[in-house]
Amino acid sequence: MTLELLQAQAKACTACRLAEGRTQVVFGEGNPDAQLMIVGEGPGEEEDKTGRPFVGKAGQLLNRILEAAGIPRESVYITNIVKCRPPGNRAPLPDEAKVCTDKWLLKQIELIAPQIIVPLGAVAAEFFLGEKVSITKVRGQWFEWHGIRVFPMFHPAYLLRNPSRTPGSPKHLTWLDIQEVKRVLDTLPPKERRQVKAVSQEPLF
Repeated sequence: MTLELLQAQAKACTACRLAEGRTQVVFGEGNPDAQLMIVGEGPGEEEDKTGRPFVGKAGQLLNRILEAAGIPRESVYITNIVKCRPPGNRAPLPDEAKVCTDKWLLKQIELIAPQIIVPLGAVAAEFFLGEKVSITKVRGQWFEWHGIRVFPMFHPAYLLRNPSRTPGSPKHLTWLDIQEVKRVLDTLPPKERRQVKAVSQEPLF
């Protein structure tokens, strides 16, 4: 099994009700040999149109966060808990999330074999932590999931609604969080060699 074959299978998926309203399946994109995998909640309107994850305003902010930390987006693999857009951008329902993670996300993780997974937001964090959580309480902490390091962070959409950069604000905490991810990423034996930029000392996003 390859990511390409898995993606082709996912494009034909009708396993849950979300398939009824989608324009495109948003499977995921990025480095198939990534050390770092980012898992969001579900596609939004722009993602549904383009078939690519995190290309709307939240995705643009995610790009700036990664760039500020010296993590090239192309070095990361990015996907979501569900691959089809929930109606009205609502959160995925538990049965939708279970079907989609069982069929697709678990296989993506197996094929990519990341060393770090960053769940963005509570829905993604709950999948990896195995219980209902408050993202404000679990973000910025390291957990382990089947031998993989997991580090929950705020979803960029939440940061767009809370734009303050004052100390202790979600944006400020996210800046600290992404620097911690970069710190640990730099300690890992490389799966492949790549150039990364030095981390700036001030938030750039």
